Amino acid sequence: MALGPETYDTPAAGPAKDRRLFIYNGGFLTQRRVRRILKLAGHSLHLGLPKEGDAVAIWGNSPTAHRGLSVAEKRGVPVVRVEDAFLRSLYPGRAGEAPLGLLVDHKAAHFDPSHPSDLEDLLATHPLDDTALLNRARGAMARLAEAHLTKYTAFDLEIPVPDPGYVLVIDQTFGDASVTASGADRARFVEMLVFAQEEHPGARVIIKTHPETAQGFRKGYFSPDDANDRITLLTDPISPWTLFEGAVGVYTVSSQMGFEAIFAGHKPRVFGQPFYAGWGLTTDEFEVQRRQRKLTRPQLFAAAMILYPKWYDPYRDRLCTLEDAIETLAAQTRCWREDHRGWTASAMRLWKRKPVQQFFGQHKAVVFEDDPVKARQAGRPWMVWAGKAQVGHADAMRVEDGFLRSKGLGAELIPPLSLVCDDLGIYYDPARPSRLEKWITTRSDLRPDQHARAQRLIERLRDAGLSKYNLSAKPPDMSPLPQGKRILVPGQVEDDASIRTGTDQVQTNRALLEAVRAAHPAAQILFKPHPDVEAGLRDGGTDAGELADMVLRQTDLIALLGQIDEVWTMTSLLGFEALLRGVPVTTLGAPFYAGWGLTRDLGDVPPRRRAEPSLEGLVHATLIDYPRYRDPKTGLPCPVEVIVDRLASGDIPRPGPANRVLSKLQGLFATQAHLWRRG
Repeated sequence: MALGPETYDTPAAGPAKDRRLFIYNGGFLTQRRVRRILKLAGHSLHLGLPKEGDAVAIWGNSPTAHRGLSVAEKRGVPVVRVEDAFLRSLYPGRAGEAPLGLLVDHKAAHFDPSHPSDLEDLLATHPLDDTALLNRARGAMARLAEAHLTKYTAFDLEIPVPDPGYVLVIDQTFGDASVTASGADRARFVEMLVFAQEEHPGARVIIKTHPETAQGFRKGYFSPDDANDRITLLTDPISPWTLFEGAVGVYTVSSQMGFEAIFAGHKPRVFGQPFYAGWGLTTDEFEVQRRQRKLTRPQLFAAAMILYPKWYDPYRDRLCTLEDAIETLAAQTRCWREDHRGWTASAMRLWKRKPVQQFFGQHKAVVFEDDPVKARQAGRPWMVWAGKAQVGHADAMRVEDGFLRSKGLGAELIPPLSLVCDDLGIYYDPARPSRLEKWITTRSDLRPDQHARAQRLIERLRDAGLSKYNLSAKPPDMSPLPQGKRILVPGQVEDDASIRTGTDQVQTNRALLEAVRAAHPAAQILFKPHPDVEAGLRDGGTDAGELADMVLRQTDLIALLGQIDEVWTMTSLLGFEALLRGVPVTTLGAPFYAGWGLTRDLGDVPPRRRAEPSLEGLVHATLIDYPRYRDPKTGLPCPVEVIVDRLASGDIPRPGPANRVLSKLQGLFATQAHLWRRG
C-alpha cells in the first residue's frame, strides 16, 4: 500500500518521456480514465498524422485497430497496443465502468502468439529472481484468492456452488481477440469439451460462461444446446476462486481464468496459445516453440501482474503498485457485495442518514424504516444503529462508527470516515461474539505481506499522531509534574454503550480513578475527561481533583502517550491507541482489545478469546478487515491507508453550517439535560 516507499513498477521496456501517441479510435477520447493513465505513464494523445519519433496507439485488436495500423505502416512509425489490465472493475468495460489499470505494449498484443510482446519478453528474459519481488507476488496471489478478486468482481459469494468433483471448462466471448489470435474457433471449443470428458471419465462437466455472455453483451462459443445429463452450462456469477476449489481439472482455450487457475493450484489444459502457456505451468495442446523457459507460479505472476501493467490510484490520481490496485478493487468489491441488494436501516438519527446512505447506498438506495416489523418485511438486508438496538432488532446487522472516525467529534455531527457493520454482535459488547472477535482470531496467524501491511499502518499512525477523532489540541507542559510513574486515565462517557455492556464492577470515572489510586498510591495519576464531556455534549463529568494529580483538559492524548508509563481504562479506545505506541495497558472492563494477551486485564474478559495475535494481527483485524471506509474527496469506498493520508494531511471537506448549528443545539440540550439530572 501507499504507506511504504512510493515506488511504482514499470516494465523493462517502456516509453520515452511524453511520447506522442496518435489515435484513430474514439474510445481514447471518451474514456477519461484511459487518457489519464496514459498521461501519467508518459504519453500524450494527439489527432492528425504522426511524425518521426511519434507512435500510433490502438486498442488491442478492436474493430477500429486497422485504421491505426494502416496509418502507422504508411508513416513508418511504431504501434503501441493498449488493453485493460488483468484486474479491471466490478463489471465488464461495456457496462461503462473505468478500468483500474492498462497494459501498454510497445511490441505486440500480449494475447497474440504470432509475435513476442513486452510481456513475453519479460517472461522469457527478465531474471525474476529478486526475493522481494517474488515475496510480493506470493502475497498478492494470496490476497486475490482471499478477497475473491478477478478481472470483473461483481459476483455474490453467497450464491450456491456446485458440489466438488467436476471438470471445469471455460467458455469465452465469441470472436474474442485472444481466441482468434490463437487460431481457435467453435470447433476448437467443442474439441476441448470432448477432451475434458474423455480425460475425466464419469466426472461431471461444468461449462463456465463469460460474464459478458451472462449479462447479455456478447454470445459465447457454448450454448444450452451443449448441455446434457453430464454437462451443465453455468451462467451464475460465481467466484472463479470458488469454482477452482471444487474442480478436478481446468480446461481453457485462452481465458484469463486459465491464468488464475494456475495460482489456485491447477495445471490447466490449454487449447490456445495465451501469454501464460509455454512456461511449464500449463498442459499445452498447441505449443509456442520459442517459449522454452520454465517458470514458477510467483515468477509468472510477478511479470504479468507487477512488472507489466500500469496500475492507477483513483484516490490520489497517480500510478501505483499492484498492491494499491488490489486494495482499491477489494474496497469497491466489498461495497458491491454487501450493498447491491439494498439495505433497510432502522434507528438512524436524521443527521446520520446521509452518511449511512453514502456508505451503503451507492449501488441501491438505503430505505429508512424504524418499525421493526415493516423493516423485516422489506425483503432486504436490515441494519440498525448498534447503540439504539432493542429486543425487536435481534436479527438486524449492527452499525457503529469505526476506529478512525473523523477529524472532529461525532457528537458535533461530523460525518464519519469509517463505519463497521457487524452480523454477529458489536465490538464493544462482550456478552456475545462479534465479527471483530472472529477477525482477531483469524489474524492470529498472518502472512508476511499482511504482517508488513499492518506494521506500516502502525508506523504511519504513530508518525502522524492519529486517533479516532483527531482533535486539534496541544500536549500539556509536563515539567511541573513531580517525577515518578505516570499513569494516564482516560475518562469516558458514563452512559456509553461500551460502559453499559463491557464493565461489571467499575462503571464510573470516579470508580476507575479510585481503583488506580488503590493499586498505585504513589503514582502520578493524570486524568483526561472525554472530549464529548468537555464539550458539554455527553454525561460523564466527575470531580477528579482529589484522586488525580493532574486533570488534563483540551489535551492531545495521542501526543501525551509518549510521556506516560501506563494507561488504565475501563473500555476506552485510548487503550487500543496506547498499544499501537507500545504503552502498557490495564483494563477494568472487557474492551475488544482485551483478552488476547496484549493487555493486563482485571475485568471479566470472555473466555472465548483464546487466540494470541500479535499487535500487527490485532491491528489488521481492527483497522483493515473490520471497518469500511469512504474517501471524503472522491466519494469512493477505499482502503484504510487512504483515510490515514486524508487525516494526516487534513485534506477533508468540512461539514456545512447546518451541521454546526445542529451541533450547538445538541450541546445545549445535552447540557440542560445533565443539569436537570443533577437536580
